[in-house]
Amino acid sequence: MTFVWLAFFDALLAIALIAAGIVGAHFYLIEPVVGFGLFGLGVFLSVLGLLVGLLAIFLTRKPQLAAGRNRALLATVVCALIALPMIVTILLSLKYPPINDITTDFDNPPEFVFAQRLQHEARRDMKYDKAKYADRQQAGYGPIGPIKERLEPSAEFERVTEVAHAAPAWKITYSDPARNTLEVVATSRLFHFQDDVVIQIRPTPDGVSLIEMRSKSRDGIGDFGVNARRIRRFFDRVALARGKVNPQEELP
Repeated sequence: MTFVWLAFFDALLAIALIAAGIVGAHFYLIEPVVGFGLFGLGVFLSVLGLLVGLLAIFLTRKPQLAAGRNRALLATVVCALIALPMIVTILLSLKYPPINDITTDFDNPPEFVFAQRLQHEARRDMKYDKAKYADRQQAGYGPIGPIKERLEPSAEFERVTEVAHAAPAWKITYSDPARNTLEVVATSRLFHFQDDVVIQIRPTPDGVSLIEMRSKSRDGIGDFGVNARRIRRFFDRVALARGKVNPQEELP
C-alpha cells in the first residue's frame, strides 16, 4: 500500500504546487521565475505520481486490495491529466531554438536605451550577441526582417506608437521622437513574465521608412517562440493599421 499512498500524495502535492505557482505569480505574491519553478516542480511530481500510480495499480490488482486500487486509479488519473498535456507541450517546444533575443537586423540591431534600468540584474548586458543568436534564429524561425512603410519616419513613428499603445499586454516605457525609437515592456498574462521590446523607425534612400524591431526576454534561456511571434504579430498590426490584412490575435 506504500505505492498507493505515495501516488496519492504526489497527486495532491502536484496540484498544490501548480496552484501556488500560478496564483502566486499571477497576483504578484512571488517572482514569475519562482512561480514558474513551483509550476515545473508540480509537473515533475505529476509525472512521478503517474509512474508510481501505474505501479500501484499493478500491485493492487488482487480483489482483496480493491480499496487501495481505487485510490491508486484516482491518483493516476489526476497525475495523467496534469502530466500528459505538459509532456506534449514540452515535446512541441523542442522545435524552438534555445534563444530568447530576436531581432530583424543581425548586423545593426536596435539597441535598448531605457530597458537596462528595468532589469532584475542591474548590470545585465543588453547588447545583441550576433555570434550567439543569429544563426540559431535563422535556423529556427527563418527570415524575420524589417518591413518598409510608405510614410516618412516621423509619421510612421506616430503610427507605430499608436499600434504599440493599443496592445493590452504592452506598456510603453521609453519614447524618443528625435531618434524614432520606442521601448516597450510586454507582460505575459499567466505568470507575468516581462520581455523588453525596442522598435526603431529608420529612413531609407527612397524617402520612406524601415521598421526594425528587437524582442528580448528577461528570464530563462529559451522563449517557446514568443519573441519571434511577437515581432511578426506586431508587423501584422502595423499592416492592419493601414488596412491591408485581417485582424490578428492579441500580441504576446
